[in-house]
Amino acid sequence: MTIDKDTLAQEALDLLKQLIAIPSLSEEEEKTGNAIEAWLKKFGVETKRQYNNIYAYNKYYDESKPNLLLNSHHDTVEPNSAYTNDPFDAHIKDGKLYGLGSNDAGGCLCSLLATFVHFYEREDLSHNIIMAATGEEEDAGAKSLSALLPILPEIDVAIVGEPTEMQLAIAEKGLIVYDGKILGTPSHAAHPNDDSAIYKTAAILDWFKNYEFEKVSEVLGPVKITVTQLNAGSQHNVVPAHVDLVIDTRVNDCYSNGEINDILQKEAPCQLTPRSLNKDSSSISLDHPLVQSGIALGRETYGSPTLSDQAKLSCQSLKLGPGYSPRSHSADEFIYVREVEEGVGLYIDILEGFLTSTNN
Repeated sequence: MTIDKDTLAQEALDLLKQLIAIPSLSEEEEKTGNAIEAWLKKFGVETKRQYNNIYAYNKYYDESKPNLLLNSHHDTVEPNSAYTNDPFDAHIKDGKLYGLGSNDAGGCLCSLLATFVHFYEREDLSHNIIMAATGEEEDAGAKSLSALLPILPEIDVAIVGEPTEMQLAIAEKGLIVYDGKILGTPSHAAHPNDDSAIYKTAAILDWFKNYEFEKVSEVLGPVKITVTQLNAGSQHNVVPAHVDLVIDTRVNDCYSNGEINDILQKEAPCQLTPRSLNKDSSSISLDHPLVQSGIALGRETYGSPTLSDQAKLSCQSLKLGPGYSPRSHSADEFIYVREVEEGVGLYIDILEGFLTSTNN
């Protein structure tokens, strides 16, 4: 069954409208999972399910071929408090499709699903295709892509659908979130105290502001450290024993998270406890045939500062999708209709160049 790109683009838009209308906060994606399953089965696709992760293999899956994963998520964050529209009312105005999850990452997911349908019955492909529409991305939940990967065949290369304006994000920064603690001597506010944790804080904040890691990535730039939260004290007349802070650390591809942690544990002027070290930076080589196929179609390459489920993959991976990242999690979120239409066409064209190339 061959379906033209225009028809697939319209099918993707119709599915996106349906998904927007179904609340699907992280860990509450059962109904959007049902809708995705039903949509795929309409095209004769045999689906599988783990929790709210919906996945499928191309019809002529061949164990002797390498595996390409197409992945995006169908969960959303809570609606931004500044919404003026109903976040679950999928409506088009001035060429924009409004609704929660339209940009992040419904447009990407539905475009990838349409692309998977396009190639589902093809027998001439260099790679198998595994489609995975997963949940719990927004809260990095236990039943997200990380739960699905162990039961999938080994993945050789992946496309992760996130809004990149259909440009090629060939690298993505990793993340370490630290809980920091600045220690001092607690006391009554009326008495002298030369060891106040609060007064120490100014110099320590200045240290984080000015600290620089030696290695700078050509694609991702420097490692970036940002103190994002501070908390101290319980009442006006007590000098607290400590100041708590949270440090957001965006790691480039010159370091592993373990290396960054070793450096900061030695040099940082306060106690640091990492919440996890498993969100390393991700990348794909510039000369990979998948990237080259995109470049041949006029797509540009860049490094992404934001984190996605790409961090859970150990293979080479490309972040690519319709939409514009700054719209994500915003009030009155939207995606342009033309972005979805172009996204379906570009995904298909990029994969056509990759999956039928004799160089793979």
